[in-house]
Amino acid sequence: MPLTPKQQDEVAAQRNEVRQTRRATVPALEEILYEPFRVLDHGFVRVVDYMGDDAAIVQAARVSYGRGTRRVSEDQGLVNYLMRHRHTTPFEMCEIKYHVKLPIFVARQWIRHRTANVNEYSARYSILDNEFYIPMPEHLAAQTTANRQGRGATIEGEAAKRVLELLRREAERAYAGYTDLLNEDTSGTPLDPARPGLARELARMNLSLNFYTQWYWKTDLHNLMHFLLLRTDPHAQYEIRAYAEVMLGILARWVPMAHGAFLEYRMNAATISAKGLAVIRRMIAGEPVDQPSSGLSPREWRELIALLRNP
Repeated sequence: MPLTPKQQDEVAAQRNEVRQTRRATVPALEEILYEPFRVLDHGFVRVVDYMGDDAAIVQAARVSYGRGTRRVSEDQGLVNYLMRHRHTTPFEMCEIKYHVKLPIFVARQWIRHRTANVNEYSARYSILDNEFYIPMPEHLAAQTTANRQGRGATIEGEAAKRVLELLRREAERAYAGYTDLLNEDTSGTPLDPARPGLARELARMNLSLNFYTQWYWKTDLHNLMHFLLLRTDPHAQYEIRAYAEVMLGILARWVPMAHGAFLEYRMNAATISAKGLAVIRRMIAGEPVDQPSSGLSPREWRELIALLRNP
């Protein structure tokens, strides 16, 4: 289940408690505060706290730039300007804290983003739940032949059935071994009082990477957008992309101006090399250009042409 009964009670208590504040709040984000958004089969993302809004970005920029910014008549125009010209520090004035439940192998990818504060559930102190990730059949794919990282064609039929059965069987076996090593159930009751249980910090070695962990993850808006830019990309692994897409929707609720600028100038924009820009200028001038005359490598040429042709 995404939330344990205890966590469900905590969410209900948090949502029923109302606090008075002079701090800036965002009604659209307040509506979903503490609520879990389900991701994958047992995971979730939920916002547990935040600081700042679109106005905080504008305020920080005007302090930073002083009199010059008074020429900007609308906040959206200023936010767009900041995003377009990569003035990142005003976006760092906003922060958000998530509670995330995710498979361990996704967490290992996620933690590569070292610009956040993280506190993970401790399997040295507590017993992990018997919850593990099993992909949906449509997300089973063979290794791509194009590179050493990524997925190729979808695996179907009996081959897919065999993969799913193997994943489930091995995860169930791993958890059975884990509880046998611990010699206790999730409540801490010994399974066999006559023998000692292995320390939790050692018993956890028996679990596989598809078991779920949880953490609190706090970051500022600038680094959150960098995370989303990379992890919503079609080339990102599906499982972490599923989390990023939910978080992108939360971003739209929290800072709609920044979200719009982010889509316009980052997610749906493109970065072109100096040589690529020179090729485009030659094309605009009516000059015929092919790969050998472009100065680009074959791969760079293919990427540029694909960028220009794709809608």
